[in-house]
Amino acid sequence: MEIVTVPTNESNNAKIKTTSSISMSSSINDLLPTTTITEPPQKKLTLLPLIFLIYFEVAGGPFGEEPAVQAAGPLFALIGFLVFPFIWSIPEALVTAELSTAYPGNGGFVIWAQQAFGPFWGSMMGTWKFLSVVINIAAFPILCVDYLERLFPVLDSGWPRYVVIFGMIIILALINYIGITIVGYVAVILALVSIAPFVLMICFAIPKIKPVRWISLGQKGVKKDWGLYINTLFWNLNFFDSVSTLAGEVENPHKTFPKALFIAVLLTCLSYLIPLFAVTGSVSVDQSLWTTGFHAEAANIIAGNWLKIWIEIGAVLSAIGLFQAQLSSSSYQILGMAEIGVLPKIFEYRSKKFNTPLFGILVSVGIVLGMAYMDFEVIIAAANFLYSLGMLLEFASFVWLRRKFPQLGRPFKVPMGLFGLIVMCLVPSAFLILVMAIATKIVYLISGVMTIGGIGWYFLIKFCRTKKLLRFNTNHFEDEE
Repeated sequence: MEIVTVPTNESNNAKIKTTSSISMSSSINDLLPTTTITEPPQKKLTLLPLIFLIYFEVAGGPFGEEPAVQAAGPLFALIGFLVFPFIWSIPEALVTAELSTAYPGNGGFVIWAQQAFGPFWGSMMGTWKFLSVVINIAAFPILCVDYLERLFPVLDSGWPRYVVIFGMIIILALINYIGITIVGYVAVILALVSIAPFVLMICFAIPKIKPVRWISLGQKGVKKDWGLYINTLFWNLNFFDSVSTLAGEVENPHKTFPKALFIAVLLTCLSYLIPLFAVTGSVSVDQSLWTTGFHAEAANIIAGNWLKIWIEIGAVLSAIGLFQAQLSSSSYQILGMAEIGVLPKIFEYRSKKFNTPLFGILVSVGIVLGMAYMDFEVIIAAANFLYSLGMLLEFASFVWLRRKFPQLGRPFKVPMGLFGLIVMCLVPSAFLILVMAIATKIVYLISGVMTIGGIGWYFLIKFCRTKKLLRFNTNHFEDEE
């Protein structure tokens, strides 16, 4: 089979040459061979659970924003969480909204890169994004245990800590296996419970706020750590595009996706900014104390130990929500890559009882278990680096698809011309390059090895396809000549 691009003045959409011409704006799942579709009826994600799944893909609450104050002081922390969404989160969400509605399949950004630049880059996109997500997932059980050890000191180190991390990963994976709609509604409940103590803390903090504290540049003699500052902003406000791998599980994605992304971006920004304004304005402490988890200590200062404990419990629930949302994203990415032929057909298999991607979950959890005992800071930096590589390719794919297929059906379309889109993508791309430039040698080593592994994986898959060693869907993936 050969992929043929038809000039836009002859057709409204590009065509794929199969036994009949099929519009590229059609659902990716609709393009699969009808003989292979034996799935049970699916329960689709609706607007509310999708909003909170996106919220947990990215934030899950203001947990983790504290190091921005430690690194650069209150004023720069506030400016960062106020400005960064405009130069990063909003462009990322707009790209996701346009391309997820144009290509509503579970391959998500893999489909975008493949349609723009061919199968090799589709495969590399899959490698970078999948590894960045599963590495990121490994951080959340560690965060849970870090908060729990404040209540149970025995979890500080040794076998009790390792057993709890292992058990938490397995139990949460089983919940994910039950179904994406269950995960979506669990995300709603977790969000409400984890946000509630911050609402109370803000109310108690208001009478104690001194606005002059907001313009503090930090304590004298404390050197600014811009690397920590940038990584904190980036880690807390990225991954909006991860939800694109769930596009095939969303009810009426053409309308639901743009609405859910808009509300989720707004909710995420407010959940970071308002507590940060409240705490920096009402609490005066040594800047070095603003480490991850300081919000719980601030709650103790503002309202008492009862609120501190609630926020610590909320932090655990938030980490659980982040784990569930991102595990869903990575497992459905595996399924989507099998649907479009980037991975062997076996990865397309769904549980007969729950309709969930069994092998996608198993592969993701296996890697998470292997990464969960690494140093936390190395995990985050490596995830950021791989994610940056994927995002540079994603922005390039977005711009190139506008140029390559200007008449492609786009139910949601960013209201800009090609030049405007290039400018919109250049600003966050410059930030991505900065994130990669400040990485440590160990991060370069880990990311380099994984990238080389991704290249080797592509050629291994190509060999298996050529020799017919494994079964593949061949509707959308074609080997390069």
